[in-house]
Amino acid sequence: MNLALIIIIVVAIVLAIVGGLNTALNWLLWVALIVAVIALIAFLLRVVRGGSR
Repeated sequence: MNLALIIIIVVAIVLAIVGGLNTALNWLLWVALIVAVIALIAFLLRVVRGGSR
């Protein structure tokens, strides 16, 4: 996994924690979920492309 994906996952986790602790910042939870899904899709694409070679 490259450095960019690790950074995206860490940011998603931090945003999820902040969003869970403060209901006024509930939109951060949605941002974290969207970023996490994008990171997961990117990771899966890298695994599939690497495994098919």
